[in-house]
Parts: sequence; C-alpha cells; structure tokens
Amino acid sequence: MDRLTQIGKETRAWACYDCGKCTANCPIARAGAPFSPRRQVLSTNLDHREAIESNGSLGICLTCMKCDSSCPASVEYSKLVQKLREYTYREDNVGCPHGGALQSTMRMMAAGKTVQNRMDWITDDIRITSDESEVFYWTGCTMYLDAFFDELGVHSLNGTRAAISILNQHGITPIVSPSERCCGHDLLWGGDRKSFDLLAKHNVELVESSKASILVVSCAECLRTWKIDYAPYFSQRPPEILHISEFINARNNDLSFKENGDARIVTYQDPCRLGRHLEIYDAPRSVLGLLPGIELAEMHQSGKRAVCCAGSTWTNCDRYSKAIQVGRLKEAKATGASTLVTCCPKCQVHLKCAMNDPNLKEDIEIEIKDLAELVVEALD
Repeated sequence: MDRLTQIGKETRAWACYDCGKCTANCPIARAGAPFSPRRQVLSTNLDHREAIESNGSLGICLTCMKCDSSCPASVEYSKLVQKLREYTYREDNVGCPHGGALQSTMRMMAAGKTVQNRMDWITDDIRITSDESEVFYWTGCTMYLDAFFDELGVHSLNGTRAAISILNQHGITPIVSPSERCCGHDLLWGGDRKSFDLLAKHNVELVESSKASILVVSCAECLRTWKIDYAPYFSQRPPEILHISEFINARNNDLSFKENGDARIVTYQDPCRLGRHLEIYDAPRSVLGLLPGIELAEMHQSGKRAVCCAGSTWTNCDRYSKAIQVGRLKEAKATGASTLVTCCPKCQVHLKCAMNDPNLKEDIEIEIKDLAELVVEALD
C-alpha cells in the first residue's frame, strides 16, 4: 500500500461525501480564500502527490477542526493535513512567517546543543523547585513569545507566573525545569516529524524522571501535545495531565476569593486545541464562574462553534488570517465585554497583532488576559 493510500485510510478521506460542508464551515474559505478542504481529500484519494505539493493550500489550513466537526462522514481533515505536510515535508519549502525564526529556535532546542536560559522570568513572589514535587508545571514557550513579540505588547509570561502562583496558593511548590524544551507542536503540525521526535523523547524523559504524579499545563497547544501526541513516547504510566483550569476546578475549595471583586464583563476565546481538539469547554467557564464580580458574556460563535485566532502553526499569515482575527475581535467587542480571556498564548499573539492596525484600533481594541491572571487578581 502506497503512503497516500495509507493516509487516506488513517484519516477516512475515502469516506468523503463531496457534500461541501467542510468548505462551508472553513474560516479561511469563509474569509474569501480560494481554499477547500475537499481539495486535499480529492488529491489524496486520487494519489496525486504533485497536486498536493503544487496547489499551495497545505500551508493555508488552520487545522482548527471546524471542518472535522461538521463532516457527516467523520473525515479527519486536520489529521489529514498534518500527515500530508509530513509526507511532503522539505525544510526549504515550508512557508514560515517571521522569517522562520520561531521554527529555527524550536529546531535548535530539538538538536539539544544550545544552552537555554529559561528561568530569568521567575520572580520572588512565586515558589518553584527543581527537586521533587507532586506537580510538574509545564511552562511552554511563553518566554520566547514574549521576547519575539514584545513590540506587540505580548506578555504571555504573566499567565505563566499566575498559574504558578495559583499552585502556590494550593500549598504546592511545583517543579519548573530549566531543561524543558519546546513541546514541538508547531514542528509536528508543520510536517517536521524528525525534530518533533527529538523534542518528545527529551520532554517525556524529563517529566518521567521527575516522578511527579501530576503535570499541569496552561498552553492549549502544549496540552494537546502532551495528552495526544506524546502518548506513544511514555515508557511507563504517564502522570495525570491537567489544564490549569481543570486543576483549579478539582481543588477550588483550597482557594479563597475576595468577597466583592471588581465588577466587569468578560468574554472567552475558545482555543481550537483546547476546544475542538480536546473537548475542554466547561472547565475554563467554570473557573470564571468562581470569580466574584465576573460576568461572562459569550460571543455569538462560542464553544464548538468558536472561530480560532487564525494563527495556525506559523505556517501562514495573510490577509485572510487578518480578516478572521478582525472579525473575531469585533465579535468580542459586540458582547460589551472589557476583557477577552483565553487559555492559549498564541491566541494573545495573533489577536494583539491584529489590534495593531491603526485604521481599526477603536473598533477592535480590547484587553486580552490569560485565565490564570484573572484568578490571581480575584484571590483574597
């Protein structure tokens, strides 16, 4: 069986009804791009590798699973795109916004020959350890995002510090390791399986050797990687892997909130990796419900219908992505909320980037915060 036929079987591409629901629900197609998920399905089923490589649409797909969730034949379009990117991967032909600097940083971490300084962001008001603890806290690449996108006002490390502070409030001093490397999410979804394998093996060994029984993750993409893509790499039973919102909900009796919090309306952005990829919709909303003074106003498209931040895996950034981001910000503003809350650092990057448009600033400008930041602000 040739590889394309195998990919078609693994992703149920053969079952496509050719009904067009995938295209009708695709954010990129709805933004006006000449793109259809069915094109990849047809090329796969017809064994047309040249068409897959030449039509230029592999890098456009957001892999947000909007098409998967609407498909009556259960075709796994996002998985298909990931496998096709791996099948056709060549490092010199992948579109890389920001000059490929982010992918280069990830590959340097995968090679393991570069010494990282990952701990300078630790402040005196939070407690961590490098020895033993019940909880290993996974920081992800927030320190790199803050460095790369400082001019956009990105401060994703605030959410990282807040999450550790919440663990401290639970009486936990978590392990935070200076040896942590990028989870490899973007490399995997960009087709670079070799570099992803190196990162996965290193990170899984790091967490397994810590003997922590719980792994807490704040980033939606890191969480998806740990829960799904790292599963084959564990040599023993993996720790319990929880999003920070799930951890808070499980132990909310350990937290004491102010009796009268600052009244404000917030809206919530469902990251596609946390939502459609992992089906985690209720936990973040339950946490918001714990906070005094906070009123959640849902966007028209929320939960399973939510539109992603259109950033994908740094494979594409164009006017269609910008149109999706602007539309999402206008939808958030229309709720009357003063703050847009999310659980994904990349959502912050892409939505804040869109807000830098001076012609649209008043129409789309809104405060963006990580969920953990709101929790810390509400603590007594």
